Amino acid sequence: MRSQPPVFNPLSDDALNKTGVRRTETVLTMEDLAKMAGVSKITVSRALRDSPLVTVETREKIRQLAEQQGYRLNVSARNLRMRRSYSVAVVVEMTPVKGRPMSDPYPLELLGGITQELTTAGYSVVLTSKQLMDTAPVQGADGMILLGQGSHGEAVRTLQKTGLPLVVWGAPEPGSDTIVVGSDNRKGGVSAAQRFIEQGRSKLVFLGDVDHAEVQERCAGFIDAMNGHGTVHIMRPKAFTFEAGFDCISSLLKKKGTSFDGVFAASDLLAMGAIRALAEKNMRVPEQVSVIGYDDTPGAVSFVPPLTSVHQYLRDGGVLLARKMLDLMNGNPVASEMLPTTLMVRQT
Repeated sequence: MRSQPPVFNPLSDDALNKTGVRRTETVLTMEDLAKMAGVSKITVSRALRDSPLVTVETREKIRQLAEQQGYRLNVSARNLRMRRSYSVAVVVEMTPVKGRPMSDPYPLELLGGITQELTTAGYSVVLTSKQLMDTAPVQGADGMILLGQGSHGEAVRTLQKTGLPLVVWGAPEPGSDTIVVGSDNRKGGVSAAQRFIEQGRSKLVFLGDVDHAEVQERCAGFIDAMNGHGTVHIMRPKAFTFEAGFDCISSLLKKKGTSFDGVFAASDLLAMGAIRALAEKNMRVPEQVSVIGYDDTPGAVSFVPPLTSVHQYLRDGGVLLARKMLDLMNGNPVASEMLPTTLMVRQT
């Protein structure tokens, strides 16, 4: 009777390859790959996720080695083991409307900074709106970043109910322990008031919905700085659009006995709509009425006349939001933080 050939045992010493790595039923682990490449396990993980934290040469070396060995990064298994999805949901509070599309610098610049920082750290970004909170990718996220607090902070309270780590773009609210990143809106309002004072303007209009925490801060700083230098009439459009700015100033101009020589709008679109309304009544800007916007969007520079506006550093804000979220998820101490603003003086 012919003898049977010896059976290869993958667990035997003969199963060790030249690097000394033990192969088990042809399943190669990340630790095995790290030993072959002569690097750490975290370096292998980052290289396979194309992280810029690993040099291009090392990434290519590890990818080639993984391909040769038939290794594939099992993201689902890793996440299940760590009980994490390695994803963050970014919730945009604003409701897109014709006059204020999602393609505006806000929120796109914030999203750019967030995505850059989170993907570098190995996290995927799930973009959604407050109306779509019940979807599986959002419910399975490790944390949430909210862009915009909503009227009276209602969007913040909605997301707090999830119990997930939360970071918000907006303005701090008294008595709240929510981590907030935003611009120094009060300082932005002060800078607008100082500009009007320099121009000798004293009958002013503030255009913005003060039910929103950011707008409320802009208005408060503006009024405080104008104290003793003039009067401020507050108008509250319910949208941040060109049309809303046009309608508010048009209605104001129809009122007999109403006069004003300056408008501070809570967004550039509102300011542009205000200028159009003034132009239709043959009121010259800035000769008769000075106008200042907020956000310093690209359209502010190309508008006729070029719009004076308060600049927000939105991309830097996005990076900071992501860093705060990473710290929260990793159990590190985190505090709210405000970024500076700059008044960009142009022709209005």
